[in-house]
Amino acid sequence: MRILGIGNALVDVLIRLDNDNILNELELPKGSMQLIDQTKREKIFRAVDGFGISLASGGSVSNTILALSKMGVDSGFIGKVGNDEYGNFYVKEIEDAGVTPHFSQENAPSGTAMTLITPDGERTFGTYLGAAAGLQANEILNQTFLPYGIFYVEGYLVNNYELIESAMKMAKEKSLLIAIDLASYNVVEENKESFLHLIREYVDIVFANEEEARALTGKDPDEAVKVLASETQIAIVKIGAEGSYVMQGDTLVKVPAIKTQMIDATAAGDFYAAGFFYGMIHKAGLEQCGRIGSLLASNVIRVVGTKLSEDTWEKIRSGAAGILN
Repeated sequence: MRILGIGNALVDVLIRLDNDNILNELELPKGSMQLIDQTKREKIFRAVDGFGISLASGGSVSNTILALSKMGVDSGFIGKVGNDEYGNFYVKEIEDAGVTPHFSQENAPSGTAMTLITPDGERTFGTYLGAAAGLQANEILNQTFLPYGIFYVEGYLVNNYELIESAMKMAKEKSLLIAIDLASYNVVEENKESFLHLIREYVDIVFANEEEARALTGKDPDEAVKVLASETQIAIVKIGAEGSYVMQGDTLVKVPAIKTQMIDATAAGDFYAAGFFYGMIHKAGLEQCGRIGSLLASNVIRVVGTKLSEDTWEKIRSGAAGILN
């Protein structure tokens, strides 16, 4: 089964900080995702001058799709980039990974996610959407969905509600399973009714961390997963170092996390989703899917950013095969 993702095509600008002070100076709540304008982006660049900076293709669903491609799953991605250095970098990263691109381009700055990483591994995003926010519903063609079986939607797109609902409708008409990641707790708080409508009308699989689940349901993770499962086929609530709750119908399992040293939490949830989908595609049970998700998440948090060595990917693929068997 092939999987198609849609999300903000962003280049992650990864910056490791010595402490939390810059977050306070920039008025960026630790652990949140804040949309910023060009002026704020330039202010961040000035504040982190002298710190080490690295680039990586980013965006929540893009991270998941890239990881799935590394796992050998045929994948595609819908997004929009600018005709600039960051856009060219992003497209090359996607194509080099073997992902089928379904891109639009425009003459605007490409989106960037200023990813500020504190010593505890927590990441805080100042996201400048740029061209990524320009993707419109009429740019997505019905035939794009035909080769795919799962459609994975980035919750950040809720800010473009016409786009996200139109894409879900097209996917539903083609009988794809629809999955969504709830993005960030503050995005959920600001768009609660929109998320509830999308979940009830279109979504088959929902991913959330405990803060996002609490923002949507008002409940702790073990109860929030039950609420979400009552509206979908499968609900997943991730609880960090404690693992995850996975529920389908009346079946609830708690999957432990794999204990490891966390260097950077960037993309932990995105890689978990990739592992979970990998298990689903191979017809694994809920616990197996969650364990493969934990396997991928435990590896990406050991590095800054999302790039893993080929040796690491080989070990992950071998570990996933062991879980499936």
